[in-house]
Amino acid sequence: MTIKKTTATLAAIAMLAVGACSKKAPEVLPPNPDGVDDGSGTGPGTGTGVAPGSQQDFLNNVSSDRIFFGFDQYNVDAEDQATLASQSQWLQRNPAVRVLLEGHADERGTRDYNLALGERRANAAKNYLASLGVDPSRIEVISYGKERPAELGSNEEAYAKNRRAVTVVIQR
Repeated sequence: MTIKKTTATLAAIAMLAVGACSKKAPEVLPPNPDGVDDGSGTGPGTGTGVAPGSQQDFLNNVSSDRIFFGFDQYNVDAEDQATLASQSQWLQRNPAVRVLLEGHADERGTRDYNLALGERRANAAKNYLASLGVDPSRIEVISYGKERPAELGSNEEAYAKNRRAVTVVIQR
């Protein structure tokens, strides 16, 4: 090899190595796990194009699919209780539906700590739904910790939106 080719090859390798090391925020968030309703609401239903018992039906009939938590907290406050009461009523009208409660945390803290915190948040929501009469066997819990942010950013506004538990209808 000539010196020019060797220099050019080394320069190309160096550029690739530097580019591979840079850390950028993702432009697109990862997809939902398999078996989780995508919310499209297509299928047989009420004439509105929304299938009864679907994620879209859930979203159309509850006050919110998510509750929010304070920093390093997993208690269900009065506002969360009202949201979960609305979800409980929908779940009682749709007894064949199962849901997944996703626990989330903001980006602060270690991965392991945030996974544990997300699980405590999801379980707090599950326990409250169970206290309202929803069969706990219909509720699965998963923690994504800080891995699936609702909002990208490193500021209090983004952190507040990422400290949450989200109820998702599991496809039947």
